[in-house]
Amino acid sequence: MTTTCVIMAGGKGERFWPKSRTNLPKQFLNISGNKSMIQQCIDRLRKFIPIEQVFVITNELYAELIKAQIPTIPDDNIIIEPVGRNTASCVGLASIIIEERYPDSSMIVLPSDHIIKDENEFINILNTAVAVAEDGERNLVTLGIKPTYPETGYGYIESLAEALLVNGLNVHKVNKFIEKPNIERATSYLEAGNYYWNSGIFVWKVDVIRKYIRDLLPEMHDMLETMKAAFQTEDRNEVIKAEFHRMPDQSIDYGIMEKATDIYVIPCVFGWDDVGSWTALERISNLDDGGNVIRGNTLNIDTKGCIIESNGKLIATLGVEDLIIVETEDVTLICKKEKAQEIKSLIKELKVQKLEQYL
Repeated sequence: MTTTCVIMAGGKGERFWPKSRTNLPKQFLNISGNKSMIQQCIDRLRKFIPIEQVFVITNELYAELIKAQIPTIPDDNIIIEPVGRNTASCVGLASIIIEERYPDSSMIVLPSDHIIKDENEFINILNTAVAVAEDGERNLVTLGIKPTYPETGYGYIESLAEALLVNGLNVHKVNKFIEKPNIERATSYLEAGNYYWNSGIFVWKVDVIRKYIRDLLPEMHDMLETMKAAFQTEDRNEVIKAEFHRMPDQSIDYGIMEKATDIYVIPCVFGWDDVGSWTALERISNLDDGGNVIRGNTLNIDTKGCIIESNGKLIATLGVEDLIIVETEDVTLICKKEKAQEIKSLIKELKVQKLEQYL
C-alpha cells in the first residue's frame, strides 16, 4: 500500500503578526533555523517517502511561494483550495485527488508550520501510525503529544488505559477529544497522565476517511462525488471551484474525529511545538541572562522576560519586563506576553478600520 502525505499550508499565521502577513505567512518564514517552516516539514517527510507522494494543499495566493520554496515538488501535487473552508473540506478535497492518483493508499495529514526536533522518532511513529491505520477497516490514528505543562491553548485527547503494542510503541484507543481547557482542567489533565495535546496530525487509509465523510458528512460527500465525476472533463476546475464554495466551514476534529469510532492515539515525545504565537520563541530559542529572546538590532538594559525582534532599526529598552516588541518595515507591535494569544483582535480591528495594507 502506498503512503502519501498531505501538508496543510493555507493558514495566515495571524498570531505571528506583524511578521506573518497575508502575502508571506508564518509557514514561509524562517522562524527557527535557516529554512522556512514548510521547507523543514518537507525535509522531514523526504526521509520517509518520495517527494512525488507528498501533496501540499493551500490557496491560490501561496501557490507560487510553494513552487519557489519547494522547487522539487510536482506542480500537480499542489492542491489549490478555491476558498478557505476549514480542515474537513481541505481533507476531503485532498482525499479524492489522492484516491484518483493512488487508489489503494494511506494518507498522513499534517500542518506545515510545526517544529519537530527528533525527526528519527517522528518517522518511527509515522511508520507505526500507518501500520495501525492499515490494520483495520475503520481505523483512524492521531498523534498525541505528551504534555509537559498545563497548556490552555491546545485541544486535548483523552485515551483509554488499554493499549496495543505496535513496533514497540503503545497505541491507545481514544476516549474523547476535548476543547481548549481552563488552567484548572489543564493542570488536572497533566496530573492524570492519559491526556495528550492534539497535534493536528492524522493518519488513515484514503478509502476509510472517504467512508467516514460519507457517513458523518453526507452533504460534503455528495459535493466531493460531484467534483470527482468532473475529473476527466474540461470543466474540472470550474466544478471543483463551484462545489468547494458550497462546502461547510468545519474542522476535521469536529466533523469526523469527535464522532467516529475506532480512533487510536500514539503518545509522542519528539520535541514538538506548534509555534502558535510569539511566546513559542521562548521554548525554541536560546535565552539571554535576562530570560529574553533577542533578535536583530537591540540595546537592552534591565530588561527581563521579553521577546524582541528588530528588522533593522535599533530597539532600545530600559526597565521593562514580559513584553513582546516586534518591528517590521511598516509596523511596530508592543504587547504584553500574557496577551500573545489575543493578537488576532488587532487583525480584526485593522479590518474594521480598513487598514488592509498592514495585514
